[in-house]
Amino acid sequence: MIVIRLLIVIVILLLVLSGGLYLLTRDNRYLRFAMQTLRFTGLMLLVVALLFVLERYVLVGWRILL
Repeated sequence: MIVIRLLIVIVILLLVLSGGLYLLTRDNRYLRFAMQTLRFTGLMLLVVALLFVLERYVLVGWRILL
């Protein structure tokens, strides 16, 4: 869980910095970077959630992990 928290902190820092740079320069590449960061973070959180569900319910339900 510490990895997820660290990922969220880094993403928040990246979003704040890219938003600040956009406000200073009005360059759209910082907004594109922010959107790519959000998409990647969402994908990573989805993968972690699916692995959690797999471990918690499927494998324990099938008595593979006890």
